[in-house]
Amino acid sequence: MSAGIGRSHHGNHPAGHGGAPPGISLSAAFRFGVALNLGYTLLEAAAGLWFGSLALLTDAAHNLTDVGGLLIAWGAAAAGRLKPDARHTYGFGRAPILAAILNAAAILVGVGAVTLEALDRLAAPAEVPGLPVLVVATVGIGVNIGTALLFRSHGAHDLNARGAFLHMAADGAVSAAVVASALVILATGWSVIDPLVALAVGLVIAVTALRLLHEALHLAMDGVPPEVDATAVRSFLASQPGVAEVHDLRIRAHSTTVSEMTAHLVMPDGHPGDAFLSRIAAELKARFGIARATLQVERGDGPTCPAAGG
Repeated sequence: MSAGIGRSHHGNHPAGHGGAPPGISLSAAFRFGVALNLGYTLLEAAAGLWFGSLALLTDAAHNLTDVGGLLIAWGAAAAGRLKPDARHTYGFGRAPILAAILNAAAILVGVGAVTLEALDRLAAPAEVPGLPVLVVATVGIGVNIGTALLFRSHGAHDLNARGAFLHMAADGAVSAAVVASALVILATGWSVIDPLVALAVGLVIAVTALRLLHEALHLAMDGVPPEVDATAVRSFLASQPGVAEVHDLRIRAHSTTVSEMTAHLVMPDGHPGDAFLSRIAAELKARFGIARATLQVERGDGPTCPAAGG
């Protein structure tokens, strides 16, 4: 096997277009978003304990996970700017993936505790004042939608920001469910709606947490990022002029925002030059969102590459 020649290109995934959007910076959006949601979570938890509303306590737990989610996204952005060192040559991009696993596990434990309490209350419903619950949950809608708007202008070019926007907008709908339960209590006095809403919200949170856990574990195990089509990448590389074979294609997530890959290209006519590698790397980024590509070129006239067939 001839000596491999590699070229690595670094950057965020996907590439930005036209620079940062006008208005609030992404870092400031995360900062204000965390502050707003943490403040509201404390208010909602205190109100839930004071008025005995399980729906408010459940939504407070949900909003606490929002704070964690925002911190994870913020940390991912910060980790992407850290330089590799002698002990961490790949950098620190895996930190937010590990944090997402812990976050999802904590969410599921919290949902389990709330579910048990809700089932107890279904057997013996407690009186819940509808008006305070209505007021607090209405504030929650404003906080969630306001936070979502902080990330709206960044969502077009940043996956973290887009995820934060969609998550917070969906949470506004969850808070609306709590408002609906308060209106039912005010209109009918039927307090059993409170644990029923808690169970429904808990189910939504559990589904979200399980999806987060599945995706984070997939990335932690070096799975191909869901937005990358490995078959299409292989076909693209194989179709390049002079490429007779592609093997040892490996694609994984470097972090929650950056995908990377390595591949061996068998080119009998020899190394095509740095311009060829640069063009391939640029097209991999543009077509598939792979920000870091390392390509090894082989002539195929030596001993069989140990990685051949992979």
